[in-house]
Amino acid sequence: MRAALWLLALFGVAVAAALFAGNNQGTVTLYWPPYRIDLSLNMVVLLLVGGFVTLHAALRALAALLELPRQARRWRQQQKERAMHAALMDALTHMLGGRFIRSRKSAEAALSQEQALEAAGEGVPHGRQLRALSHMIAAEASHALQDRATRETHLNEALSEAPARGTVSEQELREGAQMRAARWSLDDRDAAAALDRLAALPQGAARRTLALRIKLKATRLGHQTQEALDTARLLGKHRAFSAAAAQSIVRGLASELINNAHDTAQLQQIWLALEPAERNMPELAIHAAQRLAALGGDATQVRAWLLPVWERLVDMPDLLAEHHALKLVRALEAGLDAVDAAWLARIESAQQGNPRDARLQYLAGMACLKRQLWGKAQQLLTQAALQLSDTGLRASAWRHLAELAEQRGDTPTAADAWKKAALGQ
Repeated sequence: MRAALWLLALFGVAVAAALFAGNNQGTVTLYWPPYRIDLSLNMVVLLLVGGFVTLHAALRALAALLELPRQARRWRQQQKERAMHAALMDALTHMLGGRFIRSRKSAEAALSQEQALEAAGEGVPHGRQLRALSHMIAAEASHALQDRATRETHLNEALSEAPARGTVSEQELREGAQMRAARWSLDDRDAAAALDRLAALPQGAARRTLALRIKLKATRLGHQTQEALDTARLLGKHRAFSAAAAQSIVRGLASELINNAHDTAQLQQIWLALEPAERNMPELAIHAAQRLAALGGDATQVRAWLLPVWERLVDMPDLLAEHHALKLVRALEAGLDAVDAAWLARIESAQQGNPRDARLQYLAGMACLKRQLWGKAQQLLTQAALQLSDTGLRASAWRHLAELAEQRGDTPTAADAWKKAALGQ
């Protein structure tokens, strides 16, 4: 369409020129006493157009000639800038390729070229960012080379080139440098320095996933378990880990907190500080109850912490892992000496409701044994010993059956039971 319009315009100009010049009888007379010059109007128009074109071309040629020194200076500046950026790209390439000495040399070369341009008054607009980035690459290479002094020197230079109150790009570069410095401190096994670097970050940057990951590792390295647990919770909410991985990390940190409790009051405070979803984890509940019992805590409180896991075992046995169920049985067995009537009723009701569950048979048999119901205890423990898959519980059942047989004076039965307990049959 555009070509057609240009063609029409060209035809229009040609027609107008033909109409104007084809039958033009006009003349132009120039008087220069005593001379007189007569020229046709068409010739005058052609001379004017030709003169204008010639003058314009001459002026353009003169301008180009006068522009040559500036163009040459600009070309030299562009060559220096290209060499500077090429050195920076080489530094990145060498760092990614593991050539850290070459990477640092290339970064320092880029810095030298930028300083030369700045001294000549030809600095690039993004000079501060380029210097900061070059210093960070040199610092990263120095860290890989275990040259801490050089690393810290380049890091400080990078931070000075990226002020906290500069442009948005400079602020982001400074935050990135601080995060990287925290990671270096973590590699040096200096948790305190890493946490100090993270503390210097703005509030928004400190809640980024990368910063939280570094903080989690630093707090775990520094044995700040409570802070590590809070950080792991934030990472789980940000979906930095898979659901299973986040649950595993939180469970491990909570278990460490429980292990660090020195008395029952501290343990109860830790337990109440856990989130409801964490207190519902079977492994945590059983571990906390066992720790409370080991610290001499109230047996009623121990069983109260175990109650949600017990209800899951009774109501949804398929959803409770086998090792959790066995830990629960052992934890309840340890407190049967002081068990109350309500829990005895729960155990008996659960065993009657699930007569084929050997774990419940064993627990009910032990409860009867503690209450000196010898006959019922023998019946339940015998059934459990024949069905239990866990070697430890099976050996315990045979051991108690052997003791019951000795009480009755049944020596052959006791000997057989002792033998099976020893062999784990």
